[in-house]
Amino acid sequence: MTSTADIRQAFLDHFERAGHTVVPSAPLVPQNDPTLMFVNAGMVPFKNVFTGLETRPYSTAGSSQKCVRAGGKHNDLDNVGYTARHHTFFEMLGNFSFGDYFKERAITLAWDLLTNVWGIPKDRLTVTVYHTDDEAFDLWKKIAGLPDERIIRIATNDNFWSMGDTGPCGPCSEIFYDHGDHIFGGPPGSPDEDGDRFVEIWNLVFMQFDQQPDGTRVPLPRPSIDTGMGLERVAAVLQGTHDNFEIDIFKALIAESAALTKTSPDAPETRASHRIIADHLRSSGFLVADGVLPANEGRGYVLRRIMRRAMRHAHLLGATEPLMHRLVPALVTTMGGAYPELVRAQALITETLKLEETRFRQTLQNGLKLLDEATANLKQGDTLPGEVAFRLYDTFGFPYDLTEDALKGQGIGVDRAGFDAAMAEQKKRARAAWAGSGANATDSLWFDLVEKLGATDFIGYNATQAQGEIVAIVKDGAEISAAQAGDEVTILTNQTPFYAESGGQVGDTGTIEGSGAVFDVLDTAKPLGKLHAHRGKLVSGTLKIGEAVSLKVDAARRSAVKANHSATHLMHAALRRVLGEHVSQKGSLVAPDRLRFDFSHPKALTADEIAAIEAQVNAEIRANLPVGTRLMTPDAAIDAGALALFGEKYGDEVRVLSMGRPADTGRSYSVELCGGTHVNATGDIALFRIVSESAVSSGIRRIEALTGEGALAYLAQQEALLKSTASALRTRPEELPERVLSLADTVKRLERELAETKKALALAGPAAEAAGPEQIGSTAFIGQVLQGVEAKALRGLVDEAKARMGSGIAAIVAVNEGRAAVAIGVTDDLTATVSAVDLVRAAAAALGGQGGGGRADMAQAGGPDGGKAADAIAAVKAAVTQALGVPA
Repeated sequence: MTSTADIRQAFLDHFERAGHTVVPSAPLVPQNDPTLMFVNAGMVPFKNVFTGLETRPYSTAGSSQKCVRAGGKHNDLDNVGYTARHHTFFEMLGNFSFGDYFKERAITLAWDLLTNVWGIPKDRLTVTVYHTDDEAFDLWKKIAGLPDERIIRIATNDNFWSMGDTGPCGPCSEIFYDHGDHIFGGPPGSPDEDGDRFVEIWNLVFMQFDQQPDGTRVPLPRPSIDTGMGLERVAAVLQGTHDNFEIDIFKALIAESAALTKTSPDAPETRASHRIIADHLRSSGFLVADGVLPANEGRGYVLRRIMRRAMRHAHLLGATEPLMHRLVPALVTTMGGAYPELVRAQALITETLKLEETRFRQTLQNGLKLLDEATANLKQGDTLPGEVAFRLYDTFGFPYDLTEDALKGQGIGVDRAGFDAAMAEQKKRARAAWAGSGANATDSLWFDLVEKLGATDFIGYNATQAQGEIVAIVKDGAEISAAQAGDEVTILTNQTPFYAESGGQVGDTGTIEGSGAVFDVLDTAKPLGKLHAHRGKLVSGTLKIGEAVSLKVDAARRSAVKANHSATHLMHAALRRVLGEHVSQKGSLVAPDRLRFDFSHPKALTADEIAAIEAQVNAEIRANLPVGTRLMTPDAAIDAGALALFGEKYGDEVRVLSMGRPADTGRSYSVELCGGTHVNATGDIALFRIVSESAVSSGIRRIEALTGEGALAYLAQQEALLKSTASALRTRPEELPERVLSLADTVKRLERELAETKKALALAGPAAEAAGPEQIGSTAFIGQVLQGVEAKALRGLVDEAKARMGSGIAAIVAVNEGRAAVAIGVTDDLTATVSAVDLVRAAAAALGGQGGGGRADMAQAGGPDGGKAADAIAAVKAAVTQALGVPA
């Protein structure tokens, strides 16, 4: 038997030999088509090449493209498991010519592969052509030698392909395989064409026209080829079955499902469940590997629907514990060789499936009980009331489509209109409650937009560029339909790679471009926690609602932000290890040029503590281990040792970031809940350096730090300062500490000598000559004003004056740079009558100050007005006169 892996490789090898460039599969999340939820055909990654918006270094290509059809226009979800060929996930083999070859070579290459390489009997093959495409009809006769009756003309759009209402389009030629008359069905175009006998295995699109807005078609200057072949379908042909679920890949997954549930893979009552589980495992695994995680809206909601549909069938098979995550190894074994992203994401896929199924089993148990009660009196052909379906959804989180699927086997329908009416009523009540909460008018606008548009689909964890569709433009607090050059507006798109400010991480900046227009995104915010609002200015052109645009994040800035954010996590872990587990985050800022982190700690960090923190963080950076991401419930994450970050709002599920080397506990160095963007490996941070540590408030400290290029620039600047200082002091950098200490000692000595000199000069000057004791009554008094003497010298001067007098009162005012200081001394024999404290307060008041303090024998004060120094002496004399009772 030819394996599916061999078939895939044979296809790629065939076209590589024919000069085609083999192109790896693009991710399932479209990067170039905002109208698509998922890549659903092999040509999607090449769309801009066909339209001329993009050029590549090759003109022909071959690929095996991952595809998902489970939402929007192409939605096969409800049929999966019950038919032979419907899948949510499939691989599309394709060969492409971008203006190189056309119909003849395309048909020749296809026929050669099918009949010569794979050996499919020619009499089993039938082709169709568009009814007016005589050229293709004649080429099939010439190249394949098919008789006229096996070249069927089809007049419908089934055989005419277009990219949209306008743009490239052209006729198709489909190749069908006849599985034999033992299977019901007729050839294409016949009344029985929907049977399983004739199966389309390949579609060749001859892209030769450009459809104009008025409906006319103009020949393209360089016609192109786009083909698509379902790998699963051709594998069924080559493996001798008409049923895709009988090929090797599915048989391996179904066998594992059967073994784990101890049920038959082929029994009528279990067959569909095993097929649904196998199919949905593939789509779930690949979507998670490509960055999609379960959510309540957008792509994440489609993934959740797929997962939960499979999980319900695991329940139907009797699984009493979560099953899906136990099938991941089988998926990786069968498909990981061709798609290494499955191997890389195996842990994340496993964790995500386990979490989702663990939570869903409780939802399922509660919901099915209510559903059984509600349908107890219903029979085949009846309809479940919409309000019951809504109660299941609103109370138990039981999605509408799951209710519909659960009742499908019983032949019971669901009243969709009633469900929608109940949902609308709930939104109306929520709006009324919100309006009464005191929210402002701007919030009202965002509430309206969330209600109308739903949440923005953020696709920026793995991308910095994407296509999007403008869904709203806001200017001056109101919606507008279009923005003109010079307008400062906020633009909302259906999906975006721009991270919106939250959890301390700043919003992304960059550009939004579309048909000649350039919008500078200066910030990205997150109103109501759901919308990604791109704020900025339209530099040129016009942008309007409904327009497809290219969104480009400033990748260099994002990289710097990611490094700082991941370093914040490592630093948080280091703080707890060095200072103690009492440390908790109290705030943060993660910007491109720095990080700031506030944390609980009662005192300043020592130099040794700062050095230890830096050393630990840099050790984890040098280890260069991958940063792991898991999806968990907040409670489960915290129970597992994850730290919740301050300021982050957590929903039902959280991203858990693990980074650094495992500790003795087996957990990584840092494990935290975080919805921000992070480096792929710790080595991407490059370098970590703390530049300041300070107090924010009582018990709260703040660290500011740099990483990467910022840290290197800071160190270079510090080194330059060191060298400059060493040069100025005429020494070498390594001798600078000793030189500085020597200079400090010299400065202290000179300061002492200068103070003594000033003091001596002051005491020897005219003021000193006038400072001999005068008598106030019978009490000696010295009052003196000194210029340029420091306040700290006053106490010694007063003590000297007291010593000279033996008994008396000394008041000395020192004036420096306009301000004054005053000291007053009273000898011990007089303190019972006169207090130095009272006297100094009188002097301070005269100097424009207040207060002063000390003891009865010595007190000091100051004042801002040195020009009133003589007045201060006079005020002291007056106070002494009054205290001694001497007549004025």
